Amino acid sequence: MPQLSVVIITFNEERNIARCIDSVKRIADDIVVVDSFSTDKTKEIAEAKGARFVLHEFPGHIEQKNWAITQAKYPFILSLDADEALSEELEKSIAEVKNNKQFDGYSMNRLTNYCGKWVHHCGWYPDTKFRLWDSTKGKWDGVNPHDRYDMDKGATVSQLKGDILHYSYYTLTDHLNQVNKFTDISANALFKMGRKASLLKIYFSPVFKFIRDFILKLGFLDGYTGFVISRISAHAAFLKYAKLRQLHIKEKLIHK
Repeated sequence: MPQLSVVIITFNEERNIARCIDSVKRIADDIVVVDSFSTDKTKEIAEAKGARFVLHEFPGHIEQKNWAITQAKYPFILSLDADEALSEELEKSIAEVKNNKQFDGYSMNRLTNYCGKWVHHCGWYPDTKFRLWDSTKGKWDGVNPHDRYDMDKGATVSQLKGDILHYSYYTLTDHLNQVNKFTDISANALFKMGRKASLLKIYFSPVFKFIRDFILKLGFLDGYTGFVISRISAHAAFLKYAKLRQLHIKEKLIHK
């Protein structure tokens, strides 16, 4: 039976971390919280729940998650964000994997709670995530802040039953603040890659995003919540490319 390390990265997560840790206690052999110097009660709560607490300056989502893996006691790892928790069905599925591990990695669906409502459309569900794996056979990759775990060639993977329960935003203000933060990160990452944003992309990306999420991805079935999510997601698409264009304009001014 492989022993399991649960790895969680945090920053000011006092309202979420207890729920996250409680959801994994019965299946975890090791719980490590890698924190980027929280100023709230994250540390006290995590340690009271029995987790190891490690401080590490935040270099970026991908970089932090790769570093966090090095703090795990065991190579078989479940990676969660602090605002996530396991459903009972997913907890049972992971327990079964521990008793009979047949693959190198496992994906699972994620169900998001938005301002008190569970969202089943808008492209937000099933929102499959790859979170349980042999860390000797892969690494975190992607473009910040959107990370993904890539397994090595030849690694075997499977899908588990059950959901990660994602308690995303408690208020609209939370969502808007996160959009502003993440579009800054995304625009800077794209800028460093040499990507550019044409006026057509700035104009039409939000339109396509809204049509995709609210109509094609059936966001309208989530009612008002689906409309709000689709509208803010469209605005995020606009901000990302508008900020990217602004970075290029700034660069030109500097080199004049």
